[in-house]
Amino acid sequence: MTDADKVIKLQDQCPLALNAGEPEIRFANGAIIGGGRQPIVIAGPCAVESQDQINRLAHKVKAAGAVLLRGGAYKPRTSPYDFRGLGPEALRYLAEAREATGLPVVSEVMSPEQVAVAEPHVDMLQIGARNMYNYELLTAVGRTRLPVLLKRAFSATINELLQAAEYIMLEGNKQVVLCERGVRTFEPHTRNTLDLSAVAALKTMTQLPVIVDPSHATGRPELVRPMSRAAIACGADGLLIEVHDAPSQALSDGSQAVSPDTLRAIVSDVKAIARALAFAPDENSSRDPQPLAALQTSAV
Repeated sequence: MTDADKVIKLQDQCPLALNAGEPEIRFANGAIIGGGRQPIVIAGPCAVESQDQINRLAHKVKAAGAVLLRGGAYKPRTSPYDFRGLGPEALRYLAEAREATGLPVVSEVMSPEQVAVAEPHVDMLQIGARNMYNYELLTAVGRTRLPVLLKRAFSATINELLQAAEYIMLEGNKQVVLCERGVRTFEPHTRNTLDLSAVAALKTMTQLPVIVDPSHATGRPELVRPMSRAAIACGADGLLIEVHDAPSQALSDGSQAVSPDTLRAIVSDVKAIARALAFAPDENSSRDPQPLAALQTSAV
């Protein structure tokens, strides 16, 4: 048994995540997540199904007002018989859609090996709910310099979500966006239960951007718009929305996708709610409401 020279006790389990400052995550098209800026909308299909499909939808979500394009190249599925994505082929299609529309691309990775494959083709890496506890993957994305969209696991506590972010940030990547996508409860009417209290709580704990995925949270397209409104009203920095123009034919999660027209209405809601909040700042908040005033003249 050896003598210890020093014992260090960490007061916070997440010193980086809890003291992150207020990062602004910027993209080539001018979109910004966080930093007290106007909320943004990320939208696209659950999965990239073909070159034509993702290019068609990329133009439609841009026209509706989304500023980033989401699309799954690798899809973690509960059943091994479900469509699990086109892999590297889908990444090439996403890069082509970015070139055609100017929309930065967000796509999920499920292993450290996939990180290396995806990195040249995307602008933001997504860690899905199933992989929030995949510490090798968190470390791998932390070693990149791409922004990371980190989803809360099905039954993860807020502290566990922050500790997952800590894994990423410990490797030097401070561009982390937290995503609330609902947790499992006893309620079967919706796919999950959207925990908007977690959004409000995270806003008091960290200055990392927090966005909400109402598509996975509810699993019901008719609920996506009202829950999007609630998410922005409680302080979310943005939304992640699943969109498809032929949901009955979608190869993945078509039952929860909204139409491009509904997406346009959601974007309009985001502008209106954020504008209203800009005129009524919280007296106890340290966030500067002034950048939101730009919503009067700028698009989401």
